[in-house]
Amino acid sequence: MTRYLHTMIRVTDPDATIALFDMLGLKEVRRMESEKGRFTLIFLAAPGQEGVAEVELTHNWDPEPYDGGRNFGHLAFRVDDIYATCQRLMDAGVTINRPPRDGHMAFVKTPDGISIELLQDGSLPAAEPWASMPNVGTW
Repeated sequence: MTRYLHTMIRVTDPDATIALFDMLGLKEVRRMESEKGRFTLIFLAAPGQEGVAEVELTHNWDPEPYDGGRNFGHLAFRVDDIYATCQRLMDAGVTINRPPRDGHMAFVKTPDGISIELLQDGSLPAAEPWASMPNVGTW
């Protein structure tokens, strides 16, 4: 039997990344620090998803640049109201790279450039200002 555990992404600013995921409803469920390995692991999950589907943030203490977030692909989360979610993110200064023009799908990025796909649970009709918003950058 195979069971999905988590997806790991490397981060340079754990606090900023945790803040973004917090706006999406994920909370820290555990943290491990390794003095010897010089890294911190932070596990996040949506309520009720602890130990089922988690995001592992790996923060290496020695600075190193990370690129290729688009090569990673993306993380995907189902949301109850894609318009309200995107508005909350925008109000907090997050760029909506691919707006939810169709009421179904949007993309944003973490502070380290990892794409996050937001998918509407069910369907919503197209609505302004989202329907006419252009894409920004890549996703």
